[in-house]
Amino acid sequence: MVNKSKKPYVDNGWPQVANGDHAVTELSSTRSGSLSPYGEETEFPLPVDQLPYVHPHTVINR
Repeated sequence: MVNKSKKPYVDNGWPQVANGDHAVTELSSTRSGSLSPYGEETEFPLPVDQLPYVHPHTVINR
């Protein structure tokens, strides 16, 4: 007997868009490959003064 209580897989990762809009994917993009999460205006490498990174400094307690 087949167990019918198992629910089919639903991908919850697809974005919610307004009615009539389409989510941009690799299939509907002008570029092949994955799209940048930073947008198209950001160029890498960034100048050092624009980086939000602060190098950690450990003070040894002696």
